[in-house]
Amino acid sequence: MRHRLANKKLGRNSAQRKALLRSLVTSFLERERINTTLAKAKAVRPLAEKMITLAKKNSLHARRKVLRFVYKKDVVKKLFEDIGPRFTERPGGYTRIIKTGQRAGDGAQQAIIELVGTEYKKKSKKKEKLSEKAKASSARKK
Repeated sequence: MRHRLANKKLGRNSAQRKALLRSLVTSFLERERINTTLAKAKAVRPLAEKMITLAKKNSLHARRKVLRFVYKKDVVKKLFEDIGPRFTERPGGYTRIIKTGQRAGDGAQQAIIELVGTEYKKKSKKKEKLSEKAKASSARKK
């Protein structure tokens, strides 16, 4: 029976799962946005939010707790100097998960996990081509 089992196994044993999640959290905090499977994104979200909550406290004890989990020291520095202060007024919910469709190879559901407040706009290729043609035609007229 599955009663009260908290985390997903992600098809790995406990040591591999812990290493995977630590790696995903480290790269997520480093880049502030990663593309992964939906199941992994849902598993990373609570861990990343705990790291950001610790960074908001900005104490030596909190820094040492984060250093036990995150692989890179420069990511911890970024977390405490940049990301933590950015969310001081926010009581939680620092991340968002956006579903992006299925992966072509195996059909796994893909998702983007990113920090709230970072806006990324996709440039449409049609608009770029139209603006390039307009620039070229105006240059010819001159």
